[in-house]
Amino acid sequence: MILHGYFRSSASYRVRIALGLKGLAHEHVFHHLRKNEQRAPDYLATNPQGLVPSLVLDDGQVLTQSLAICDYLDEVWPEPPLLPKHPVQRAMVRAFAQVIACDIHPLQNLKVLRRLAALGHSEADTQAWARAFIDEGLDACANLIADESGPFCFGAVPSLADLCLIPQLANARRFGVELRWPRLLEAERACANVAAFVTAAPEHQADSE
Repeated sequence: MILHGYFRSSASYRVRIALGLKGLAHEHVFHHLRKNEQRAPDYLATNPQGLVPSLVLDDGQVLTQSLAICDYLDEVWPEPPLLPKHPVQRAMVRAFAQVIACDIHPLQNLKVLRRLAALGHSEADTQAWARAFIDEGLDACANLIADESGPFCFGAVPSLADLCLIPQLANARRFGVELRWPRLLEAERACANVAAFVTAAPEHQADSE
């Protein structure tokens, strides 16, 4: 398999963690988002949306969107599972993941911040925009797992929730958000002891800057 991504892309980061947890061999192809390499014609032929990640399967089929890719990996390689067996717990993990992937991340990604700048907003304004949505979203995440046993987001093993949380915490630090949520930081500490999370970190990627 070939994973198209960028070291700082949190969506790519999620898929790198999933591939690592599943122990799946893959190659990396990197696209520098700040240089608009994801808009190059050859990559648009792979992913018409011009976003990362994309996962090219052994048969040439292309998968896009990080949560869809993680679902595919979990269905084809079910061990270790990214979702719990109980339907209610599965829905809760998915809801937590979607708060990050659907509600926080899109509002602080490079594409949106560039659009705000093009509309005349200052760098300070765009950074404040990002911080506000990250803070609000992570506050909701902390409340969603306040009563869940740790050390991970939903119990004793990492799940799709953790795959989304760890990249978002990295983004929060990059934007200068105060990390005031002990329960989220507890999950982060647990993930720091799992090799798949460590090797997937942005600073360990070949295109890291």
